[in-house]
Amino acid sequence: FQVTPVGDGSLPPTGGSQKRYYVVKAGDWLSKIAERYYGDPMKYPIIHKANLSVIGPNPDIIKPNQRLEIPYI
Repeated sequence: FQVTPVGDGSLPPTGGSQKRYYVVKAGDWLSKIAERYYGDPMKYPIIHKANLSVIGPNPDIIKPNQRLEIPYI
């Protein structure tokens, strides 16, 4: 039995919400989150830009329990 994933998470679901969120956990960093959602840690600026009001100007400082919007690309 083999499970085949549907999509890579980069496109919005059809007929559903156009936004998705991630709650930061201890030990997370933006590049790790970007790797999870986009398959590329260097896409972290997309997440940072979408969450400037939450994170602030320094992308290296994120805190547990922050709710980040993860844009579809």
